[in-house]
Amino acid sequence: MPGTLTSIHVVNVTGLIILLLVWVVLFKGVQILMMLARHEPLIAWAIGPLGITVMFLHEPSLLYIWLSVVVPACVSGTVLYTGLFTTISPVIMPHSLLLEMLVVACGIAITSTGDICNAFRDTRHPLWGEARILRSIQFLRATWAKIHFTPFGYSYLSDHFGTNPTDLLQVLS
Repeated sequence: MPGTLTSIHVVNVTGLIILLLVWVVLFKGVQILMMLARHEPLIAWAIGPLGITVMFLHEPSLLYIWLSVVVPACVSGTVLYTGLFTTISPVIMPHSLLLEMLVVACGIAITSTGDICNAFRDTRHPLWGEARILRSIQFLRATWAKIHFTPFGYSYLSDHFGTNPTDLLQVLS
């Protein structure tokens, strides 16, 4: 393993930037698709600096919680391996099994650590219904996210909190 770092050469900087963008976009895209795969009542969705967030009313199954972690992580690892260790790679790296596993594992850790922490939190201390919606709204407001309520979300807020989204967002600010 000595000399591994000195044998890594970037051949195409533009290709490396494109690879990193494709990696992040595909990972986030699969995350969003996994979120939308739940065919349950959608309260709201938000766009912020930490990405796109959706708020559902009901608790997902344990299988769904872990699938929403594993599937995007597999996509992340596949994109990294294909982009860095095949003939299309913009980087010349030695083909060592240990190096390949380390790079892919680090890439998966970078993209999936938050998902893993959220999955453990949701399985160990689940918080759903009104409490989770209020916590999510408060967190999204703290990160300057723009929250968009669905028509179901409007009626839900009116029925359960006796308010509209504008008033609720002002109270939680």
